[in-house]
Amino acid sequence: SPGRRRRRGSSAEGGSPRDGGSMRCQVSVLYFARSAELAGLRCETLSVPRQITSLQLWEEIVKVHPRLADIRDQVVFAVRQEYVLLGEQLLVLQPGDEVAIIPPISGG
Repeated sequence: SPGRRRRRGSSAEGGSPRDGGSMRCQVSVLYFARSAELAGLRCETLSVPRQITSLQLWEEIVKVHPRLADIRDQVVFAVRQEYVLLGEQLLVLQPGDEVAIIPPISGG
């Protein structure tokens, strides 16, 4: 029925109520060492909410690459070349920001 489909161009700009109305942006995700093996690639572009905690950002990436969950407790996360702890720290991302997934490098 016509009443069930209510989509307007402006709703895409403001986001949906489901994601808190937050706008999304494209970020570059770089995978290193074990994370690249688990993800099956070295880099990609993902669409994520612009305002997101570091833990939520990690979870967005794991949704795309579930095997990354194996290294959650060992991974070092960097946003715009600054290390970030996985947790409640709020990130305000800009289109084109770089997110790096860096697992520990073993060696002796």
